[in-house]
Amino acid sequence: NYDVALRVKVGLESRSFQVDLLEEFDPRLAGYRALAVVSIHNDSCDYINDQATGFKVASAKDSGARAESERLAACLTNRYGSATGLPFHAGSVTPDMTQYHTFYEISPDTPIAIIETGFMNLDRRILTEEPQRVAQGIIDGILCFVQGQPIAPAASPSP
Repeated sequence: NYDVALRVKVGLESRSFQVDLLEEFDPRLAGYRALAVVSIHNDSCDYINDQATGFKVASAKDSGARAESERLAACLTNRYGSATGLPFHAGSVTPDMTQYHTFYEISPDTPIAIIETGFMNLDRRILTEEPQRVAQGIIDGILCFVQGQPIAPAASPSP
């Protein structure tokens, strides 16, 4: 996960963006302001069932930047799915994602989203063997958001 986050940082910096790589419980998150914040995670290592594959994205719905956070999440969903070929697993977005603690620590006017890049059991190969592809999907999603790119219709989500 750190490798992917570092690749996202380097990729965005190569496009002249200033990027801070923060820890989950980083004291700098208090009141943090940015063009956007993306919290990058991997999902469970446990075998759940044969449908436990794919990625999830959630935004801060009760922040001062609700519309922007929703657009950030939509861009991430669209571009990450296109880059990785992983299905969007909407049915398993949990309150731990929709009410993620970091949503309430940063400045309320900063757009924020959380992405679970894949399940460490069934999606392990792409997450461990293709970290640049995973990172590129996140980079593409962030660029979609900050550059105001159109969002193409997404494929139907998996269960």
